[in-house]
Amino acid sequence: MSERDIQGAFEAHAKFESAGPGAGYEPTANDWEARASVEDGAVTVTVRVPTLSAAVTEHDDVAAVVEDGWFETLELRLADATNVTRADVIDDPSVERTDGEVVFEATIDARPGNAADDALAVVNYVEGTWFEGIIPGYDYRPDVQDLRDRAAGNAQTDRL
Repeated sequence: MSERDIQGAFEAHAKFESAGPGAGYEPTANDWEARASVEDGAVTVTVRVPTLSAAVTEHDDVAAVVEDGWFETLELRLADATNVTRADVIDDPSVERTDGEVVFEATIDARPGNAADDALAVVNYVEGTWFEGIIPGYDYRPDVQDLRDRAAGNAQTDRL
């Protein structure tokens, strides 16, 4: 599959838009910064999510031991992120914590006809896994609290 074919698949996909010439593709319906870059027949997926301490309000402190345990658990769970696709993994996922954010990155083989869907599945897995790790009892900043409220509303709607 040529690089131009892979790029065409992303450009035609309803849930991705170009991030600019040579800058890759960004999902249009996700909550955090994510990008899929195409190079040499492979797709590198990068997702940035806040750390637990960056997700809480300035009035709430997360103890270092809680932050470290939260990150270690997230890191272990994100090691499986590429299992949501049948694409071959070229570079194992990396998960790094810097300056209030967690940066996930993995490179997968671009499967013909599935490159954009594979990338989106990885992005959704990372975001969903991050969300599942939110710890109750903290005051979260408005964008994170909005996600929690929407999830609670969806759960109640599903029960009806």
